[in-house]
Amino acid sequence: MSALTGLLQFLRDVLSQPALLIGLMAFIGLVALRRPGHKILTGTLGPILGYLMLGAGADVIVASLDPLGKMIETGFHITGVVPNNEAIVSVAQKVLGVETMSILVAGLVFNLLIARFTKYKYVFLTGHHSFFMACLLSAVLKTSGMAGAELVLLGGFILGAWSAISPAIGQKSTLKVTDGDELAMGHFGSIGYYLSAWVGKFVGKPEESTEKVEIPEKWRFLRDTTISTALVMVIFYLIAAVAAGPAFVATLSGGTSAYLFAVMTALKFAIGVAVVYSGVRMILADLIPAFQGIATKIIPNAIPAVDCAVFFTYAPTAVIIGFVSSFVGGLIGMFILGALGGVLIIPGLVPHFFCGATAGIYGNATGGRKGAIVGAFVNGLAISFLPALLLPVLGQLGFENTTFGDADFGVLGILFGQAANLIGSFGIYLLAAVILIALVIPNFVRTKSSALNNYEESM
Repeated sequence: MSALTGLLQFLRDVLSQPALLIGLMAFIGLVALRRPGHKILTGTLGPILGYLMLGAGADVIVASLDPLGKMIETGFHITGVVPNNEAIVSVAQKVLGVETMSILVAGLVFNLLIARFTKYKYVFLTGHHSFFMACLLSAVLKTSGMAGAELVLLGGFILGAWSAISPAIGQKSTLKVTDGDELAMGHFGSIGYYLSAWVGKFVGKPEESTEKVEIPEKWRFLRDTTISTALVMVIFYLIAAVAAGPAFVATLSGGTSAYLFAVMTALKFAIGVAVVYSGVRMILADLIPAFQGIATKIIPNAIPAVDCAVFFTYAPTAVIIGFVSSFVGGLIGMFILGALGGVLIIPGLVPHFFCGATAGIYGNATGGRKGAIVGAFVNGLAISFLPALLLPVLGQLGFENTTFGDADFGVLGILFGQAANLIGSFGIYLLAAVILIALVIPNFVRTKSSALNNYEESM
């Protein structure tokens, strides 16, 4: 049993590392294309190093957001539950470690099988988000009374199916974001992004893009994404530092002047964003060409579903607009929950930055500047209310001071959790059957259509 646990632990470590997963896919694609050895080496290392660079930038961003969140909570006297995927997963692993690892492995297998044999050709490459979803499913299914092979296989199927279906739902919007580049959204905040794109259509025009804002000559330096990000975040941090007071900020800064600490942390945040952009460029330079090998030789027409940060370079201005708008939506959502007497969901800066920025990009793709603002704002509301509604279905994890932060976790957790509460494990199976039908019917329709076309041609 210990050997099996060790193997599962190793597989979890590998599969939850997006850099290794992307590198493995690039390697397989290049081998399938029969590229020479040196091309395989560089084409494999490029995406791995690019994703590690992206991760390093993300670490800087997260580290910079942590003191900002504490200053806001202290300065504005806010207490409640802070959504954070990493935090809730670290707590869950104490009681759901084996179940989470097993669902993660099964989920990847199901995702590849679905991509190979159905019309949903999306291969989900954001391993850490697969790990988070596996954890959520293990908590919900165990709370419903499931255990053992039943829990692992059902959880793995749901994870693998959603990994293929969620990119497909909004692929039309994603292609508008990427201007036709064959990428898909591989991030479990996707429902919030697609909602933003849908809202954007009604409030603005795509030709009025955030990236086409006319700026006078003397303000042209704001076109430099790193500089504009730095200036916006310096203002943000200084307001939070003033609200929290020098005495509290000193506990975070190690004795450094409160306002100097705020400015320097804001500048580090901007550097983190710049590093993310550089990593994204490295990933795209090698991953898309290499993936053609998988798309032509192994899984016909396969499309890589990648992390939300990969899309930041397509609309850098929308990134900052989306973050601020989503955060404002989160604040308003928090006040509404407080007024209704519900659980107070404090806006988590990490989900509001990454998910809000991406929502801004999608809103901009369909509705320009207005779409970016309103779409990201709606996303901010969504990731305030969904975590509050999710808490009751997480069992003992619902009593922790944190929860899952992104939209898909809330939607799937609430659907499966409430189904189990209403009609027990049968409710879980019923929803899984609906997913299976959604996977199979398009294949049946396509086969019937092809047969009809062949018959008409023969006539």
